[in-house]
Amino acid sequence: MAGKLADTKDTGDVETNLKYSAPALSKGLDILELLAEQSQGLKKTEIAQALNRSVSEIYRMLAVLQSRGYVMLDTASERYSLTMRMFELSHRFPPTKRLTAVAGEIMAETAITLNQSVHMAILNGNEILVIAQVDPPGNNITSVRLGARVPMVFTSSGACLSFQMSPERRAEMCEKNPNFSPKAFEMFENAVKQVEKTGVCESPSAIVQGVHNVAVPIIGFGGEVAASLTVPFVKRLIKTSDPNIKECKAILLEAGRQISKKIGAGAAV
Repeated sequence: MAGKLADTKDTGDVETNLKYSAPALSKGLDILELLAEQSQGLKKTEIAQALNRSVSEIYRMLAVLQSRGYVMLDTASERYSLTMRMFELSHRFPPTKRLTAVAGEIMAETAITLNQSVHMAILNGNEILVIAQVDPPGNNITSVRLGARVPMVFTSSGACLSFQMSPERRAEMCEKNPNFSPKAFEMFENAVKQVEKTGVCESPSAIVQGVHNVAVPIIGFGGEVAASLTVPFVKRLIKTSDPNIKECKAILLEAGRQISKKIGAGAAV
């Protein structure tokens, strides 16, 4: 293959670039791609073994990636994991901005229909991270601020984001929270079973009394969970024509399907 590439004429930028290799860059990208698949992080020896590289060359690459803010080291466990740097960069990329715009439009319509706040979250380690949030125009709402982080084990969003994982992996992630308890995990697993069975999760908020969280998963191109869509449902004491919680679940499910479809769910072969 090397000989064929060397004989290729410079007919375009892609072919020109294929003539050259950048081993250091390749190693750095290999590390980022490997860590992107790990929820717990990896030790440098584990990274070296997975990539069939020496520990010394992996260590040098990790030092550079750490200094640039792409990876972080947990000194207690000696494990390296990704920071949110890649996430921040991805949100400067036009296709991601388009995705946010698509989801935002559907979220806004859903918030108005339900007269409830709606937010979208992704997994960030053992927490959920709120990446989009919309309020309805009415009064008396409960919302979660943009950028908020909440332990996965206490949220219906977390149940939607992790329902494709094994119970063992969920337990590993949840146990990292200092407020973790067997009872909390049992409730969390019950929420996960709801998602597996019905595609939607309804559970009382573990943080705010009187709020029932309703959440659905957003499915991406490859059939894997990309995000969660959640309504912190509040029941108003005055008589209104607002949808009840059963209707809320159906409306949120449809919103989740619309967003999933627009980001390519089911398109992967």
